[in-house]
Amino acid sequence: MEYILIIITAIFVNNVVLAQFLGICPFLGVSNKINTALGMTGAVTFVIVLATMVTYLIQTYVLNKLGIAFMQTITFILVIAALVQMVEIILKKVSPPLYQALGIFLPLITTNCAVLGVAILVIQKNYNLLQGVVFGAATAIGFGLALVILAGIREQMELVNIPKGMKGVPISLIVAGILALAFMGFAGLV
Repeated sequence: MEYILIIITAIFVNNVVLAQFLGICPFLGVSNKINTALGMTGAVTFVIVLATMVTYLIQTYVLNKLGIAFMQTITFILVIAALVQMVEIILKKVSPPLYQALGIFLPLITTNCAVLGVAILVIQKNYNLLQGVVFGAATAIGFGLALVILAGIREQMELVNIPKGMKGVPISLIVAGILALAFMGFAGLV
């Protein structure tokens, strides 16, 4: 039951993008097409889960043991940067079209505050490794859900007549705000 609560809370109630406002750059930048949004979701999910495991182990068995927990942020940033480089190399070889579609946003996962935020939240919430991995995966799914929903809406908005001053980022921000309000409705679940 505890893991189900973690999953529901991470996906719907405390959605990393819509409730905590982490990962806004890829949320707005990659949400033009559903295919690109799904690719970014996969890459972010892989990086968040892997980063959660590695940073938890480093925090528990290195930083805490040596009494240098104050080095957490810089250590986590370096670990995440290395993991993103690994994902970039793998995507370049395995799926060149996806690598091309993600373009500049793939290296931006390095600075995606959602990845760093999840790693730090796992430590702050005193989760064990399994709880942290479940939380990281659920948070990534929540990120992907919000990203794909916005991408679907933006694809549909291409078919309607939107006033010139509202096209692009302004209407996307309004839609994101409405999505955040909709996700607030899930707060009563937990």
